[in-house]
Amino acid sequence: MRFVLASASPARLAVLRAAGIDPVVRVSGVDEDAVAAALTDPAPGELVTALALAKAEAVLPEVDGDAVVVGCDSMLSIHGEVVGKPGEPEIAAKRWREMAGGTGELLTGHAVVRLRDGEVVARAQEHKVTVVRFAEPSEEELEAYVGTGEPLRVAGGFTLDGLGGWFVEGVDGDPSSVIGISLPLTRGLLSQVGIRVTDLWTPPQN
Repeated sequence: MRFVLASASPARLAVLRAAGIDPVVRVSGVDEDAVAAALTDPAPGELVTALALAKAEAVLPEVDGDAVVVGCDSMLSIHGEVVGKPGEPEIAAKRWREMAGGTGELLTGHAVVRLRDGEVVARAQEHKVTVVRFAEPSEEELEAYVGTGEPLRVAGGFTLDGLGGWFVEGVDGDPSSVIGISLPLTRGLLSQVGIRVTDLWTPPQN
């Protein structure tokens, strides 16, 4: 049984490897805007879950045999507004000024698709919400952080496991979900499609 991660995220890959799974990586290349546009006024949880499923299903043509494909998507909700990757330094800086000293809800959608002999036999999907408590970086710290480029390319404009971790006061909920892939949620979804996570662990190296 192969574990296929439909994501280019190095953070998700690192979480899985640290948790005993060395996945096959397949990058989906999904048009996220098109997926979102096909939904009618989706709730934030519905949106991230739909995107996660789209990413998982996009790589299915590249997968054969017995496998489970996992797709993920994350967004941050600040003051009721759902935001993704800033993309531009000005947007990242503006967002940080808005959320500094406050909290945000990190929504992570997960989807798993199980294949047997190359054919889909089961699907499961769900999302999780984790509260993130942000520090108040000084203007100099904020400029330095944005200047690294890290917040431009991650959901919500921050990381927990990278440079952004210096500016996060705490997390109420599942830390792995904030990094990008929730281990408890993934375990539960795997169980729904008949897979025990312990059977996917990589044997220890002698």
